[in-house]
Amino acid sequence: MTDRVPAPARPPLSVLVVDDDFRVAGIHASMVEGVPGFTVAGTTHTAATALEAIAATTAAGTTIDLALVDIYLPDGCGIDLLHRLDCDTFVLSAAAEGPVVRRALSAGALAYLIKPFPPGLLAEKLRGYARFRQLTDAESVDQSTVEDAYGALRETAARRPARRPTARTVTGDAVLTAVRTSPTPLSAGQVGELIGVSRATAQRYLASLVSSGLLRMSLRYGTTGRPEQEYRMP
Repeated sequence: MTDRVPAPARPPLSVLVVDDDFRVAGIHASMVEGVPGFTVAGTTHTAATALEAIAATTAAGTTIDLALVDIYLPDGCGIDLLHRLDCDTFVLSAAAEGPVVRRALSAGALAYLIKPFPPGLLAEKLRGYARFRQLTDAESVDQSTVEDAYGALRETAARRPARRPTARTVTGDAVLTAVRTSPTPLSAGQVGELIGVSRATAQRYLASLVSSGLLRMSLRYGTTGRPEQEYRMP
C-alpha cells in the first residue's frame, strides 16, 4: 500500500499594522500574534512607512497578505492609503460616521472595526479572513464559493445580537453629562480633564456612546497634524 504524502503546511498569513499611535499598533500586533495561522510582518505609523514596508517585502520576494489600517494618519488619510496598498485590508478606526465607513468599504476594505472594539472581535475577523483566503486561493471559483467567501468575512456579525452597547455606567454617565452640559463640542482630552479620568478612558466611553447613538462625533481640523475628534449631542 502506498503511503499518503501529507499536504504541505500553509504558511502563516502576514499582517502589517498601520496606526499612528505606537501603543495602539503594539496592542493590535499582539492580538494578531494570538491568532493561529497569522504573523505580524511589522508595525508602521504613517502612510509613507506603510508603503515602504510593502515595497521592502516585495523586493525581498515575500508578500504582506493583510494590512490593518487606521483612518487618521499624520501624513494622509488611511482611506487614500487603501487604494495604494497591494494587499487585502481591514480598517481599524474610531471614525464612526456612515459616509466614512462607506468610503472605506468602497476603497476595498474587507472589514471595518470601530475602536474601541473587543479583542475577540478582531480575532474572529482574522479567522474569517483566513477562511476567505482559503476559499479564494483557487485559480477558478464558482458562485457558491464566492458566496461562502463573503459569508466567511461576515459570519461573526450575523451571530452577534443587534443590541448596541450603551456604556451606561457611573463613568459613562459622567462622560455623557460633561458633553451634554458643555456649550461647545469637547475632545476626549477635555472630557477627561472635566471628570478626572485619563484621555484613553474618556475616549473609550465616548466611542461607546457614539456607537449607542447617544453622542455624535465629528472632526475638528487644525492647521497642521491629524484632525481631532470632538463630541456633542446628536
